[in-house]
Amino acid sequence: MGRAFEYRRASKEARWDKMSKVFPKIGKTITMAAKEGGADPASNPKLRAAIQNAKAANMPKDNVDAAIKRASGKDASDITEINYEGKGPHSIMIFVECATDNTNRSVANIKTIFNKGGGEMLPSGALAFLFDRKSVVEFEVTDELNMEEIELTLMDAGLEELEVNDGVAYAYADFTDFGTLTTAVESLGIETKKTSTQRVPNNPQEFSDDQLNEIEEFIDKLEDDEDVQAVFTNAE
Repeated sequence: MGRAFEYRRASKEARWDKMSKVFPKIGKTITMAAKEGGADPASNPKLRAAIQNAKAANMPKDNVDAAIKRASGKDASDITEINYEGKGPHSIMIFVECATDNTNRSVANIKTIFNKGGGEMLPSGALAFLFDRKSVVEFEVTDELNMEEIELTLMDAGLEELEVNDGVAYAYADFTDFGTLTTAVESLGIETKKTSTQRVPNNPQEFSDDQLNEIEEFIDKLEDDEDVQAVFTNAE
């Protein structure tokens, strides 16, 4: 999703964070991270980041612990990561990341949303050339932080770009440098607001305000689905 579009949707995301569905979504992320890299956050950057995001969403510790515990059980083996690609309103290109225990349900639900929204599903891999996978670390900019020194330090950890918008810094690196970047930020004593991997459009398209409103409504429907973890578009 385009970065400007991310800023535009900040208030919407704040509301979404309070929805009852957010904890199960974060729980899946925690479980998958623990299954992939182990249950110790100290040696598993992806799990550490997922737990930090859970704290930012005020997810209870008991829920976090339960999600980690599920990684060693049968429930974890049932969770599959699957992606869907499609064309939405005003021909916007959309990449949907899901985590599901029922792929038949997921594809049926996503296909219905696209069809009802006037869009269409596309073959897997059709949009691969439109997006670059990036690691993104967000943190608040305070008077105590020397952003120039921080940028120089993070460059050694794979930093490609550091943006600041409305008092929040966005550090971008290649997808493969997720662990290195998050660890480097933590080593500077900086508390992160959010860490994630994103699909950033390499040729973002512009849309009018009215078009963006329709697009946001469509994305809301996708994000409301229980299996959808993240939605990315090629909007500027």
